[in-house]
Amino acid sequence: MLHDNLVWLAKSAGLFYLVALSIVIVAWVYWPSNKKRYDRAAAAILQDDDRPLP
Repeated sequence: MLHDNLVWLAKSAGLFYLVALSIVIVAWVYWPSNKKRYDRAAAAILQDDDRPLP
């Protein structure tokens, strides 16, 4: 019985850890103060600095 309880605890703790980590990552991405950083990264691909050599 001890092994079954330990397996259940490990699976539950892993599930809660992954859910909490996902919530933190989504909150970080959508945090308003990070908007400028992501807008700059999105516009970086459109800059004309990267051209093939003549």
